[in-house]
Amino acid sequence: MKFKERLKYITTVIMDVDGVLTDGKVLVMPDGALVRNLSSKDGYTIQLAIKKGIILCIMSGGNNALVAEVMKKAGVQHIFINQYDKLQCYKDFVYINNLKEEEIMYLGDDLPDWEVMKRCGLAACPADAAYEIKEISHYVSPFRGGDGFVRDVLEQLLRARDKWEIGNW
Repeated sequence: MKFKERLKYITTVIMDVDGVLTDGKVLVMPDGALVRNLSSKDGYTIQLAIKKGIILCIMSGGNNALVAEVMKKAGVQHIFINQYDKLQCYKDFVYINNLKEEEIMYLGDDLPDWEVMKRCGLAACPADAAYEIKEISHYVSPFRGGDGFVRDVLEQLLRARDKWEIGNW
C-alpha cells in the first residue's frame, strides 16, 4: 500500500524531537542552557491535528524539557523525554493506549528511531535524515527537520482523512 493510501488509517503520530521538530542543532549558552529552534508552521499544524482528533506523541532520547513544555502547551498529551530505549517506550505506549501498529505513523530522522520505524504502520523522515532511516521510510519529505517537515506530513495526514479545513479550526 502506498504512503497516501496508508495515511487514511493513521490515528496516532509519534515523533522524535531533534532533527524532526528541530533542525538538530543545539546552541549551548554561556550558562550551559541548551537552545533548540522550532518552526511555527510545524507548531500550527500540530495544534490543528490535535483539534481534529489525531493523537500526537513526543518520544525523544534527549532531555528536551523546554521543547516538552512547548508541546504540552500546544496540546500534546503524550510526552516522553530521556527515552534511551525508544522501542520499549513505543511498546509500552502502544499497549497502554490499546493501539494497533498499523494505525501509528512515526516521524524520525536518525538511528535511534530505526527499530520503532521498522515496526509502526507508517514511517516518515525529513530530507536530511540518516541514510538508513531514508531506506526504511515509506515517505521521505522534501523538507528538512525543523523546517516544515512536520507541517508537510501532518497536512498530508489531515487531507487524507478529510480533516483539512481552512478557517474552521
